[in-house]
Amino acid sequence: MRQLGKELTWRCRVALCCAVLLTGLGPAATGEAHVNLRRFIGCAVREFTFLARKPGCGGMHITTDACWGRCETWEKPVLDPPFIESYQRVCTYNETRMVTVKLPNCSAQVDPFYTYPVALRCDCGLCATSTTECITSV
Repeated sequence: MRQLGKELTWRCRVALCCAVLLTGLGPAATGEAHVNLRRFIGCAVREFTFLARKPGCGGMHITTDACWGRCETWEKPVLDPPFIESYQRVCTYNETRMVTVKLPNCSAQVDPFYTYPVALRCDCGLCATSTTECITSV
């Protein structure tokens, strides 16, 4: 029961994260003039800025395209272990290209190059832990 409580807490945090993203995005994120984000189900490419850092180098703000969206997901209780049946899809990268930049002020022994993905196409699909931060079903 304790594990179930932890899982529910984690899911609430994920839902809160999604809600914050939804409130911060405007029409430019979806490419349409008047999209009701509370009802939007799907996956789209959106602009995202982050701070690229590595030990021994200075940081650099990078603006890139990332995946954003809400995909159809449901769970229902069942009598047999693991006591839940779920259908979980996430907004994830379908096609990317890699970009490499040179970070500033790197120490002589540190490789100054930083490589990151740029989303070209995003879709709702199964979460691949090789490319996306997610959990898998047991």
